[in-house]
Amino acid sequence: MTIESFFAMGGYAFYVWTAYGICGVVLVINVLMPLRQRLSFLQELARKQQRQQL
Repeated sequence: MTIESFFAMGGYAFYVWTAYGICGVVLVINVLMPLRQRLSFLQELARKQQRQQL
């Protein structure tokens, strides 16, 4: 098995590498979205606490 045949995936390279790419994008989104939502929630909570202190 050569490196070229590995990357060619038996003629299905476009399908396989596209699937890997989409999967990678979805995994990254699944990590980043909750982090972003948490940051937004904490910022809103801090704003509410400051309003209550005034």
